[in-house]
Amino acid sequence: MGSSGDRFSAANGGAVVVDKGVDFANYFCTYAFLYHQKEMLSDRVRMDAYYNSIFSNKHHFVGKTVLDVGTGSGILAIWSAQAGAKKVYAVEATKMAEHARELVKANNVQDVVEVIEGSMEDVTLPEKVDIIISEWMGYFLLRESMFDSVICARERWLKPNGIMYPSHARMWMAPIRTGLTNQKKCDYDGAMEDWHYFVDDTKNYYGVDMSVLTKPFDQEQRKYYLQTSLWNNLHPDQVIGTPAVIKEIDCLTATVNDLLQVRATFSSSITAEDTRLCGFAGWFDVHFRGRKENLAQEEIELTTAPSVDNGTHWGQQVFLLHPSVRVNKGDDMIVNFSMSRSKENHRLMDVELGCEIRQSSGRLLQPIKCNFYIE
Repeated sequence: MGSSGDRFSAANGGAVVVDKGVDFANYFCTYAFLYHQKEMLSDRVRMDAYYNSIFSNKHHFVGKTVLDVGTGSGILAIWSAQAGAKKVYAVEATKMAEHARELVKANNVQDVVEVIEGSMEDVTLPEKVDIIISEWMGYFLLRESMFDSVICARERWLKPNGIMYPSHARMWMAPIRTGLTNQKKCDYDGAMEDWHYFVDDTKNYYGVDMSVLTKPFDQEQRKYYLQTSLWNNLHPDQVIGTPAVIKEIDCLTATVNDLLQVRATFSSSITAEDTRLCGFAGWFDVHFRGRKENLAQEEIELTTAPSVDNGTHWGQQVFLLHPSVRVNKGDDMIVNFSMSRSKENHRLMDVELGCEIRQSSGRLLQPIKCNFYIE
């Protein structure tokens, strides 16, 4: 994944322009470093999916024009050229574009691949393209809001019969068990204990009572330790109930408005004997199917689901419940999920999660309602 430009949100029907300088400092600068590109290039699940999707479907690329949104190191653009593309426009918002040019030249595809440094929203291409390829997915798919730029590129530059790589995406959620619940609660308790010592010391040694700040400090630590979702690579055994799809995206038709808020109500049944519901995990998959009129010869899937051997740098997003809840096989739950962009930073997410659990005996447990932050 690279970076492709300043992002916008189409709230209330109009584009809200994000300050480019602030956005660059907060987000794009990360992608300008080779160590960050190396982390993504070392993700074999990610790399294999894109490699196989291109080289198993060369009929989509031979003699075609391609736009790579957020080219990063340029590897997707290079593969597109190697698969037979006639012309590849590789757009990158950061100085990583300079490295991409060197890589393109070193791999002898400089006659096909043109690296363009600039934001996708500002760049002008000399022609429309047959394919848009991009690795735009963030944690839990939508963190970073990079798909906004892919949509912008699609609306401006994709031919009417053009193809999106990937073509479809899905978001998943499932109930889980994990030791992280206790760990985070201990961290929070430790931070508050330390604060109380600090308040006492400041009053005893310096004669200033800091206790009026205890409540805001508590809110700050509670948000950090108990309400911020965690990155984790879970083992499949930690999933204790049936997973559910909470959002499906067709990359050919999705709009920015479709992504501003994700709302879902889903059911899940506990499949593990006598265990603790410690929270929920969210992950995603994307598919390379081509389009109805021009299907992929081999459909490729990239999944970030919990796995023993095929973990990814995306992992899963974990939303912990405090306290955890004792559940048993056969218990049913109805979960209400809502995720919207943070008002402070459109690349981050605010989550509301509610859950009702009906035990197999028919007894209804106390409803759960929590707020989380994907930061």
